[in-house]
Amino acid sequence: MNTVVIGILGSRLDHAGFGKRRFERWRPSVSLLMHGSLRVDEFVLIHHPDEAELAGITMRDMRAVSGQTLIRPYQVDYADPWDFEQVYSQLHDFTRSYTFDPEQNDYYVHITTGTHVAQICLYLLTEANYIPGKLLQTSPSKAGIQGTYRMIDLDLSRYDQIASRFKREAQDGIAYLKSGIETRNTAFNELISQVEQVSIKSSAPMLLTGPTGAGKSRLAKRIYELKKQRGQLTGKLVEVNCATLRGDNAMSALFGHVKGAFTGAFSTRTGLLREAHKGLLFLDEIGELGLDEQAMLLRAIEDKVFMPLGADNEIGSDFQLIVGTNRDLFEQVRLGRFREDLLARINLWTYELPSLKQRMEDFEPNLEHELQQFTFQANHKVSFNKAARERYLAFAYSPQALWRANFRDLNSSVTRMATLATGGRITEEIVAGEMVRLQYAWSGFIDQTPVVIDTLAGLLPPQTLAELDLFDRMQLAEVVRLCRESRSLAEAGRRLFNVSRTQKASSNDSHRLKQYLQRFGLVFQDVCKGG
Repeated sequence: MNTVVIGILGSRLDHAGFGKRRFERWRPSVSLLMHGSLRVDEFVLIHHPDEAELAGITMRDMRAVSGQTLIRPYQVDYADPWDFEQVYSQLHDFTRSYTFDPEQNDYYVHITTGTHVAQICLYLLTEANYIPGKLLQTSPSKAGIQGTYRMIDLDLSRYDQIASRFKREAQDGIAYLKSGIETRNTAFNELISQVEQVSIKSSAPMLLTGPTGAGKSRLAKRIYELKKQRGQLTGKLVEVNCATLRGDNAMSALFGHVKGAFTGAFSTRTGLLREAHKGLLFLDEIGELGLDEQAMLLRAIEDKVFMPLGADNEIGSDFQLIVGTNRDLFEQVRLGRFREDLLARINLWTYELPSLKQRMEDFEPNLEHELQQFTFQANHKVSFNKAARERYLAFAYSPQALWRANFRDLNSSVTRMATLATGGRITEEIVAGEMVRLQYAWSGFIDQTPVVIDTLAGLLPPQTLAELDLFDRMQLAEVVRLCRESRSLAEAGRRLFNVSRTQKASSNDSHRLKQYLQRFGLVFQDVCKGG
């Protein structure tokens, strides 16, 4: 591997006069080449045209002390060496014009010389990997004019304490995005882990998909708060449901209007895009947005400018965009209802949030979170008694619990039960009433399915109930119903085996029913008591 050093001519430190005594003083660019332990194959010396004479002398001296080193000058021509924008721009141009080959060369950036602005710019370009190398710091020494040197590797993963700190910060960010909920679903945890990385490293649009109530709005808010904590956003969060925007109101709400732009426009309106300047704009249900609004939104994303209704001049807004939808946008494109170019622009980072039914292992942690949230808002603690909690969980995990609105259903359910909890305790009676409410709310989505959960919840342990197939649940519930309507085990058996008993010479209906109930750990007398 060859060694390449990139440095800036030091107008003061590299200047030691023009006489022979200049070789008796420490001059960073020249002295660096005097180290026997550091072979430099190439030195790129960056300098300003006004420093041409000093640059010429310095390069001749560098060749004199290290004849094997190729000295290559590179000119920058910023008017003000203390203007950060000018200096960074020209040094960035250097990184684009110079051909780096990390496979063949080790690169070092000498940051001892140049103005503090230039040193900072070189550091930033190296840290961002525009210059794929390490930093090199030199200093004078009493031991000789060659001084000392030290290398600084900016690969932070090499430093255990720093890497550990970054890992903790990432874990904190992930926990923040999950609202502190100890979720167990592997796919969801992996999704949130990547969202945390993208949120911190990218300002590109993000598309959140998934069913209503899966948590798209909540996640968008947490992303905003995380980015604001890290100093990446200074503006506010602007959230709008696109399903509420229609016609001129959609254009006006999003892009604003000037006074008199249309009938009823009695004053100027800023518009949501402008309100989101330096902040985050969350457009939920973007699939409901009209095609005209989609076209204007695309330009606002790409060019950061848009035209308010009735305006003569464009205005700008630099915002982070997150969009949400429960629709299949690719299908919407095929149907001509969504612009393909807009979908391509917002589809860079797409995350599909799973439904509550798809991550039932996270039900209990989310249940606890909802109880904590209610406790915080109501200013008094609410919890289940043991039997009530078991009954509610058995119902939650059962096939009869549809959770159609996902976490919104769970939030509403907990809110109702906690509100009715006298003394802060949710009882079995409250749970039973809540189960009836939820079943009624979901009844329009159930195709002739009998309600069986109330029948079985008091007979079987929650774990046993959760492990039964829907077929076994419904069959057992009907057996229990008939047992409770019968005066004896024999009568219940005759009713249940009314056909097969006629095909046998000797029937034992009671025994058959008793054996069936024993499969589930039940006896006839206990079943009837539950009725």
